[in-house]
Amino acid sequence: MAMRQTPLTCSGHTRPVVDLAFSGITPYGYFLISACKDGKPMLRQGDTGDWIGTFLGHKGAVWGATLNKDATKAATAAADFTAKVWDAVSGDELMSLAHKHIVKTVDFTQDSNYLLTGGQDKLLRIYDLNKPEAEPEEVSGHTSGIKKALWCGGDRHILSADEKTVRLWDHATMTEVKSLNFSMSVSSVEYVPEGEILVITYGRSIAFHSAASLDPIKSFEAPATINSASLHREKEFLVAGGEDFKLYKYDYSSGEELESYKGHFGPIHCVRFSPDGELYASGSEDGTLRLWQTVVGKTYGLWKCVLPEEDSGELTKPKMSFPETAEEELEEIASENSDSIYSSTPEVKA
Repeated sequence: MAMRQTPLTCSGHTRPVVDLAFSGITPYGYFLISACKDGKPMLRQGDTGDWIGTFLGHKGAVWGATLNKDATKAATAAADFTAKVWDAVSGDELMSLAHKHIVKTVDFTQDSNYLLTGGQDKLLRIYDLNKPEAEPEEVSGHTSGIKKALWCGGDRHILSADEKTVRLWDHATMTEVKSLNFSMSVSSVEYVPEGEILVITYGRSIAFHSAASLDPIKSFEAPATINSASLHREKEFLVAGGEDFKLYKYDYSSGEELESYKGHFGPIHCVRFSPDGELYASGSEDGTLRLWQTVVGKTYGLWKCVLPEEDSGELTKPKMSFPETAEEELEEIASENSDSIYSSTPEVKA
């Protein structure tokens, strides 16, 4: 029975959404933070996209955002030369960490005691959040602005990427262990703890490497320039998005394209799977986030399967129920009728 992917659209941002991050699963569900060039990072309920709050305080575009594992703290990286740490429950700013240039990336250790930052000044910095007055540890070695910096290997190592290089660092000795060089600009890096896998995108390529050694595992070629990719935690499939406005889903084992969807009205800048793997989120140049079902046809969150009913031997016409603000957009997204259809009633908040 044919199924149609119907994404939930999360509006509210006024400029391109450039980074996304999910929390771990907490007693209250899981959460999603978005970084945007409007300078106003937003927190949402992860499985529905419902807006919870906006972190106010940055005076420039926000390039990176993350949540700690239990979603009690948030961190953001911005063009105002600061990284900020927030109370994710109250929304209060806890500290503002001054840098010498634009900050692009932030990441908490698993215990939330340390924050890793990177940016245009080519330095990695490690802040002890229990000693905010102390100077951060600094790691040099990059030759261009740092796009992404992540803890890995139980926080014993650091992965970082600049324009065309990905580097692996030993945290204890603060020295470089190994590096990878690419012929074109690295557009994104994702660390998957399950299996210690590194997902790197550059040009039309999606490459997988060991996070422990940087040794290559496999790579796929997409039909368009890819800006971001995310691997499902069970390593069955991956999703990717880029310059052609489409989301692609691939079989991880074979590299076969399983599905592709067009929903955004601009290039896709970031894609991430939720911690339970039931959905993935995308952020775009069009200023929206969209939530997509990993398995189309499953009742989950705000998605509900509505099957045609049998009446006098004939199938009744399937019906959809959506908020008025989404009807016109969904009509543009839907390109054909399906035998089974999904209705959802997301509350889209600005």
